[in-house]
Amino acid sequence: MTGDSSALMAEAILEGDKARLHAPPNPWVGALVVVDGSVIASGHTQVPGESHAEVEALRHAGERARGATMVVTLEPCCHVGRTGPCVDAIIEAGISRVVVGVLDPDPRVAGRGVARLREAGLEVQVGVHIEAVRAQLASYLWHRVTGRPYVVLKVAATLDGVVAMADGSSQWITGDAARRDAHVLRAQSQAIIVGANTVRLDDPLLNARLDDVTLEPLRVVLGHAPAGARVHPCWQRQGELGVLLDELGEHDILQVLVEGGATVASAFLEAGLVNHVVWYVAPAMAGSASGRGALAELSTPAMASLRRARFTDVQRVGEDVRMDLEV
Repeated sequence: MTGDSSALMAEAILEGDKARLHAPPNPWVGALVVVDGSVIASGHTQVPGESHAEVEALRHAGERARGATMVVTLEPCCHVGRTGPCVDAIIEAGISRVVVGVLDPDPRVAGRGVARLREAGLEVQVGVHIEAVRAQLASYLWHRVTGRPYVVLKVAATLDGVVAMADGSSQWITGDAARRDAHVLRAQSQAIIVGANTVRLDDPLLNARLDDVTLEPLRVVLGHAPAGARVHPCWQRQGELGVLLDELGEHDILQVLVEGGATVASAFLEAGLVNHVVWYVAPAMAGSASGRGALAELSTPAMASLRRARFTDVQRVGEDVRMDLEV
């Protein structure tokens, strides 16, 4: 592929996507080795304990890496963790120029990787296609800055915002395609949070069932789950939600998916703890008198109190619509 740095970074982002499900708690990084504007090798982060994206790309490039450019979504690491420093591998391979999407806020890196490369005489460019890279690595970056996981709230509702009928039933408001899509959200999260009432009513498994694999995120129940519920083993927690997020962050949970009903969704929004909302809308209508509103317990006393968000994407998923909002 031939193109400028931005186009090459876009390709590195796609390479990083390949690591999205298996890399955490490490970041899902993509790296390219480029000669005369053409990609000669690529790599992405392997499972924890195995090689990072830069080392993978260099391995595929071999001796062709000498004098080449490396394009990498996240600043290369400069510390010893489960693996050695990527900056050393880049320097030893003879790379002459490194293009970085975003600096790594991890205090063990935080600009030191770029500084080490420059000290070794490499040309380094930082901030290429930075907004797209930040969006891809949002949960990792948030965790490294705040110590808490990035919170994604998922809602599946009718056109008029109902998530459950008067009799408590909620399966299924959305269609098969939207439910499959929601399982990808689960797979991208290391923990799923629901309320005890959801467990009692629906008895969910809360795993991520994809076409070729089933993943088991940490299951967190707000309250007490019945002894025979399928959600076990799980964490059962009560108290302040912020304290729970601190605990999850200490356990290297980068992203949590909040799947609880109206009570749990309202509580997270009321506390200002939601980073991102994924709202599935079904082409169906229930009527507010006939069902439970998605945010029935959210208090908004005046127009000035509206919790405003920004649409980042709207797409059709089967017969339903998925709306992504940054809070």
